[in-house]
Amino acid sequence: MSDTGSQPVVSMQDVQQLVVRKDEIEAQIKAYYDVLEDQKNIGMDGPLVDRDGYPRADIDIFQVRTARHNIICLQNDHKSIMKEIEEALHNLHAREKEKRQKDEAEAKAEALQHNQSLPDAFAKVDAVTPGSPASMCGLQVGDEIIAFGSVNPNNFQTLQNIAAVVQHSEGKPLSVTVVRDGKSVHLGLTPQRWSGKGLLGCNIIPMKK
Repeated sequence: MSDTGSQPVVSMQDVQQLVVRKDEIEAQIKAYYDVLEDQKNIGMDGPLVDRDGYPRADIDIFQVRTARHNIICLQNDHKSIMKEIEEALHNLHAREKEKRQKDEAEAKAEALQHNQSLPDAFAKVDAVTPGSPASMCGLQVGDEIIAFGSVNPNNFQTLQNIAAVVQHSEGKPLSVTVVRDGKSVHLGLTPQRWSGKGLLGCNIIPMKK
């Protein structure tokens, strides 16, 4: 774990490593309690001397003392690592919450900016003939046109404006920008003669103001 400012940066891997260490400590504590159980089940508080005050001969006093000492140390370690785990989880959840809130705020800001930046459409695709230049470039029924070559919302007056651009662009690619599902889509359309009628193969109608 490294520090960034005053808050340590915690990953899920850090938490998992702490949990592994906790499990190891608990296993060690159990092992030492098993030692005490083997020593006449003396536990942590059983007497080490007999009624006459002499060291008990029926147990390994050194082993009992060592086990008790290690259990106390390990219990302190266990308490400490449990606190570390709690703090690490709190830090991790706080950072995830902060990141989620930041992502949501950025998404809202992006959507708002996107919606504000889209100009009003001046025409709409009403029909597209399969196999036509319009179909091949990706135009779809319902696409709202915000740019057709040099025609834009500021200079569009009638569909004749689009027709003039199409006539002058036969065989040449021109840029078309439409609004589809609330997003702008840029297409490359090349008006040309094909088996159908006209140079595009689609029906465009003006948007109602």
